Amino acid sequence: MPNEFASSVEAIDAEAEKILEEARTRASEILRKGREEAKDIVSSQPPMDDVKEEYERIIHEARAEADKKIEESRKKASEISTSADSKVQKVAERIVDIITGAKLT
Repeated sequence: MPNEFASSVEAIDAEAEKILEEARTRASEILRKGREEAKDIVSSQPPMDDVKEEYERIIHEARAEADKKIEESRKKASEISTSADSKVQKVAERIVDIITGAKLT
């Protein structure tokens, strides 16, 4: 039973790490695409003031989207962790009940 519990917690932890890594990857991709778009705009030779404004807008939007996705992933990882804590508590209570003979199910 403890091994199953430990492996369940490890699986939840691995899933949370996976979600955070995916968020980081998506954030990096969004920033890379924003930089590429900014680079394309700069290479097209429009007036520099317009380019700089567009560049700043794209970078700002990319960072905002990346931050949003990272925050969503952190929230999801936190929910998974909270769920794991709840499961740990229930399993611990059940083990204590079984050991003390309080509940035999």
